Amino acid sequence: MLLSCMMDDRAHTGKRRGRSGRQPARYDQDLYCWATEQAALLRAGRLAEADAANIAEELDDVGNEQYDKLESALRIILLHLLKWDHQAARRSRSWRASILIQRNHVQRVLGKNPGLKSRIEEALANAYADARILAAAQTRLEEGGFSARCPYSWQQIMQRPIDWPPADLRRAAER
Repeated sequence: MLLSCMMDDRAHTGKRRGRSGRQPARYDQDLYCWATEQAALLRAGRLAEADAANIAEELDDVGNEQYDKLESALRIILLHLLKWDHQAARRSRSWRASILIQRNHVQRVLGKNPGLKSRIEEALANAYADARILAAAQTRLEEGGFSARCPYSWQQIMQRPIDWPPADLRRAAER
């Protein structure tokens, strides 16, 4: 069994042999092997040997990735709400599905990361700035035709009904 990235002894013997007798992986040269080795050191309680500065940097990155997931889901919701409101004749099931799926995604991200709730306003502002640009490009409408500030409340973003098919098409189908 080849354990090229893991510490050969899984940090039990007190001697750090590294990968196949080589020096331990370096953070800047092999992130995967470095992470595997750092995890083994931490599990073994060998904190003095761990690369604390780079572990801290990676933990910051994990938190930032969660924020990015929130912002990305909000950007997609806002993009489709803008298109929904500015091009009613082009509404589609896929726009509706995107809004509903991304609402679920936002709820999951916030459920797993309640600390992000304090950053919702920031995420909304950043997401809306990008959604506005995308909406202008995708609708071929002028960017100035979209509000400079997000026109939707949190409740509207997360709970506003997105009915499909539109009422006029439902009435026509019922006849």
